[in-house]
Amino acid sequence: MARLLLGVTGGIAAYKAVEVVRLATAAGHSVRVIQTPASLSFVGRATFEGVTGAPVLVDEFEPDPARGAFPGDPSPEHAAISHLELVGRCDVYAIAPASANTLAKLAGGHADNLLTSAALANTKPLVLAPAMNNHMWDHPATRGNVETLRLRGAAIVEPATGRLASQGEWGAGRLAEPAEVLAEIERALAGGSAWVAARSLDGVRVLVTAGGTREPIDSVRYVGNRSSGRMGLELAREAFRRGAEVTLIAANVSLEPPDGVRSVHVQTAAELRDAARAEFAAADVLVMAAAVSDFRPVSAEDMKIKKSGPEGARAGLSLELQPTEDVLAALSGQRRPGQTLIGFAAEHGEGGLKHARAKLERKGLDAVVLNDISRGDIGFDSADNEVTILTRDGDHAVPLGPKSVVAAAILDRVDELRAKQTAKR
Repeated sequence: MARLLLGVTGGIAAYKAVEVVRLATAAGHSVRVIQTPASLSFVGRATFEGVTGAPVLVDEFEPDPARGAFPGDPSPEHAAISHLELVGRCDVYAIAPASANTLAKLAGGHADNLLTSAALANTKPLVLAPAMNNHMWDHPATRGNVETLRLRGAAIVEPATGRLASQGEWGAGRLAEPAEVLAEIERALAGGSAWVAARSLDGVRVLVTAGGTREPIDSVRYVGNRSSGRMGLELAREAFRRGAEVTLIAANVSLEPPDGVRSVHVQTAAELRDAARAEFAAADVLVMAAAVSDFRPVSAEDMKIKKSGPEGARAGLSLELQPTEDVLAALSGQRRPGQTLIGFAAEHGEGGLKHARAKLERKGLDAVVLNDISRGDIGFDSADNEVTILTRDGDHAVPLGPKSVVAAAILDRVDELRAKQTAKR
């Protein structure tokens, strides 16, 4: 199993780091812990030493009784320089919780304590699990620091939304659950990504659609769906992190688009079709994550339809719907050699794989990402997802996890598909 170096910063969420260590050791991983001085106000080093069976270090200049060794490893004969020896021996470096202050230091390349010095010397996968008040998390400085670190190859475990430490406060900023943090750590281990990640899509032009289209009934109401656009945004962010030139077509997405990504905002299926046609010819990869309406009203009223008639009595409303154009099928028919096309299939329960496989063949795609929308814990407007990626070579199941992790798995398949296309030329 792996050697996990865990950094713990100051914040009430530090208590959850103990559970991360417990889960990691139960999974067979060997763990060492670095704490910042501020974190000692929340969890003492004796707690982590008891769970890991190894000394905890706080100060850069304190001697390490284990000389940098992880539990189960022989101790070296020389007195090691802690911030170099620990990251030199670990397989992954995770910081959970990562405070706003520490994120700022890491983004700026500061090395003013043992934790940040170790990060600057680290060449192994780096996993950051931020935790802070929602106002601090939403501050442009923090968001900019996170994007900087993400672009350098750090894996970010997005904080959860819920009750915060301050009484009565609710919002985004809670440390992700320990099991999610460990899952991201193990994914980083499996991928072997370095602190400065390989730019597998360097120079590649990627077109991503996200969100859900809305077809107007009148000036107020519409026919639409519950897609938030989170999955598409994570795909755009991950593609940009891998070096791609990314264009995002966002249909009714209220979330902030990733930094560095060019965005085109649309509302209806027709507007998405026109925007996609304009961008598709120049794209090398199309990832069609948007939920495009299959139907639209035959006619839409310019004004709001009143629910009561002229006499004050309530009136019914009948809608006549007509199909919208199949945007993905139309684009597939215009594809040029070398383009990679990824579609999404939202299917309900049993039979989903069969329908997704038929979509793959019928539309001439390279892959289809299957979402099971019968489950309430994943998919639309959820931070997590669980999908199956279908290609002509077989199916690849992506287990339940943050959409950022799912996005990385999808783009891993894109990398593989592009490599096979190149080999055939």
